[in-house]
Amino acid sequence: MKYIITGSLGNISLPVTQNLVKAGHQAVVISSNPNKKAQIESLGAEAAIGSVQDAAFLASAFQGGDVAYLMIPSDFSVADYAAFQLEVADKYLQAIQSAGIKNVVLLSSIGAHLRKGAGPIDALGYLEEKLAQTPGLHVKILRPSYFFNNLYAQIGLIKNAGIAGSNFGGTEEKLVLVDTDDIAKVATEQLLAPFTEVQTITYISSDERHPSEIAAILGAAVGKEGTPWITFSDEDAFNGMLQAGLNESFAGLYRDMGQALQTGRMQEDYWKKRGEIKGSFKLEDFAKRFAGAYQG
Repeated sequence: MKYIITGSLGNISLPVTQNLVKAGHQAVVISSNPNKKAQIESLGAEAAIGSVQDAAFLASAFQGGDVAYLMIPSDFSVADYAAFQLEVADKYLQAIQSAGIKNVVLLSSIGAHLRKGAGPIDALGYLEEKLAQTPGLHVKILRPSYFFNNLYAQIGLIKNAGIAGSNFGGTEEKLVLVDTDDIAKVATEQLLAPFTEVQTITYISSDERHPSEIAAILGAAVGKEGTPWITFSDEDAFNGMLQAGLNESFAGLYRDMGQALQTGRMQEDYWKKRGEIKGSFKLEDFAKRFAGAYQG
């Protein structure tokens, strides 16, 4: 089988590529970074170097593929990330249709069921919808939860103010967390399994913890026992992200995602359909990584 892998050699695409090659399959890894070419080839994969905003490049890279693994990359350099996401989604759709690919695994997100009102996840809901409307496709949708890695953004708050927080966490609802290795494991399983249904949706989670518990455990890991979780106003969260260096586009999108978490809308479909937790990585495991990054 020939797999088309987007996402370059990121935290999920790298182990997915390694797993596919190990299983004896051909993998074409799309990357915008020419410096990744040698590393991709060292894995036994083929490198396709170009921009995901280039329709002609994508059409060529997708040719001959049996399965496409799609994820929309983050790009903090763009002024309007929401517009960038929608553009990439449309370019992926064009490439799939041009290449005649019939099997797709999409890395979407918890909250994509909303379609609107979840910040950076809205474009993933859009892509889910467009794939569902494409005749002849078999689509496996993966909806991972809130990345543990997002919690690294708490380092500055804990270090400088002795608190953790965001514009969510002010209710009794737990935050559903996931590690990228757990996502890669499920993604590999889904890519290798037969495509027998028109559409499936799989939620991926590693742990479920209340933000106050998250703050306490991360604080204790860095020697700040009793660190509280503070729920900020939307305005304060937005301004804080601007001060941290995010542009207005990203800050606005992440503010909106926080709103969706605070109201409970973001995770509502997860709780309705919740099955077994698929990951083995827990908050206490992440706290060790967090402490290392904090000290560094």
